[in-house]
Amino acid sequence: MSLKNEIAEVLEKIADILDFKGENRFKVAAYKNGANTIRRINGDIESKISDGSIANIKGIGKGLLSVINDFYSHRESTELKKLQESIPLGIGDLFSIRGLGSKKIKLLFDSLNISDLESLEHACKNNELINISGFSQKTQENILKEIKRIKSTSAMMLLPFALERAQQLINDIKDIEVVEKIEFTGELRRQNEVINKIELILLTNNYDELLNSLAKLLVFYELDKFTSYHLLNIVSSDNKIIKIYVTEDENRYNHTLFRTTGSEEFLKELKISEDAKNENDCFRQNGLPYVAPPMREKQYFDAPEKLRTQSNISLSDFKGLLHFHTDWSDGQNTLAEMLSEAENLGFEYAAVCDHSKSAFYANGLSKEQILKQKVEIDLLNSSQDITIFHGIESDILNNGSLDYDNDFMHTFDFVTASIHSNFNMSETEMTARTIKAIESPFTDLFAHPTGRLLLRRKGYSLNIKKILDACAANDVAIEINASPFRLDLDWRNIYYAREIGCKFAINPDAHSTAGISNIKYGIMVAQKAGLQKSELINHYTEKEFISFINRKVNRK
Repeated sequence: MSLKNEIAEVLEKIADILDFKGENRFKVAAYKNGANTIRRINGDIESKISDGSIANIKGIGKGLLSVINDFYSHRESTELKKLQESIPLGIGDLFSIRGLGSKKIKLLFDSLNISDLESLEHACKNNELINISGFSQKTQENILKEIKRIKSTSAMMLLPFALERAQQLINDIKDIEVVEKIEFTGELRRQNEVINKIELILLTNNYDELLNSLAKLLVFYELDKFTSYHLLNIVSSDNKIIKIYVTEDENRYNHTLFRTTGSEEFLKELKISEDAKNENDCFRQNGLPYVAPPMREKQYFDAPEKLRTQSNISLSDFKGLLHFHTDWSDGQNTLAEMLSEAENLGFEYAAVCDHSKSAFYANGLSKEQILKQKVEIDLLNSSQDITIFHGIESDILNNGSLDYDNDFMHTFDFVTASIHSNFNMSETEMTARTIKAIESPFTDLFAHPTGRLLLRRKGYSLNIKKILDACAANDVAIEINASPFRLDLDWRNIYYAREIGCKFAINPDAHSTAGISNIKYGIMVAQKAGLQKSELINHYTEKEFISFINRKVNRK
């Protein structure tokens, strides 16, 4: 989806919720008209947001402008999120049904207390809507088709949210007396960035008693009984697919764990004997060393043998926290607060990378502000144990230049280059633009390389292999952005980047102290491609990091 349509969709969603809540009709109309205005804008909307000229367009008032800038900066809307929290949890899903507007949804809510997809589906199947003015048999049929469409994609979850959901289930179940063992399997155990279904495996010493106890906690049904296990399907109110494999035999538990971990493509390369007692046995019978669950993908067999070693990355070994933001630009916390949290987490040094001047939508820093920030950094360095390096997240301009002239670029200790605008360039143009920025002697790191937002937006068009080749040739580190919505560079491309000798940095891109902990998701992605700590600049000692940032230009 283009940025123009993303913004229009946000404004429409806000209008729908305001209408549902019975807000002032002029306010509702302003957001609806604003969405139409956005869609009618000719040319590059990003440039109009970047230079502020969008404020001059008729129909874009201060309220809408604030929402637009907020979304452009963070790719989510604070206003929309606040409104979504003010209505029943499932109501938002109803707005995605084509043919149902806010007025009809309010009518369904008031008449039949319909507040989510499940209650709407139940009402349609029981022919309850035809008693409400404006609804017919055909309407019910169309709604059921829409619900089926939505459910086919709504089961997907980002890794952190699936992990949280699965861990809560484990916490609820593990204290049942007859449960001997329970853990993740499937996509969660392989640490996939997007999870299609949550799968758990459980060992019990009394299956019947387990079912009796589970019935007090969950709604479920026994999907089937197989030779090695029983399969339970958990009924989820939000259409997530949740399955539990249950066995009463430990050997069968181990065998089932191996098979259900997958992936299917990985298992196709192996011959699995039923007499294998555990996973080590399965690999030994195939003449292979133990393969860690995250690496059990077909890409493992495609990779050179030297790259198949299990990752040794651990957060406890990280020394450098790189690429985070403060309230100097669009962060929520002060630099001192971010440093305090970093020190509490065991980091020895940090490189703050607030936004550069072109990112006005994210309060990008002018030269004057940067010099003032430098004064604060010098003061903090004289009073704290953790060392702070003065970095910048420099926007890559359309022509591939960085955001400040070369004389001023000497101000920074560490430069992260990234793309935040004009995503619609052709692959050739975007690749050339990016490579030019990578070739700058000031560029130390290329951040969130493809610009993707998982389950929201595909990355921009570029030749990723040429980009990685340029990073290797110019000794520029490639970022694994640990934001749950990015996890970019994609782990599938990490194998190639490792093969050609790229350096890496796993960064939280944190905009708050809480966001620093997201770095663990970047580590999970890196583990899928067997990344070693020797390949990470975050693992450099402070002395090694200083040597790295001085490899091309003279810095501290």
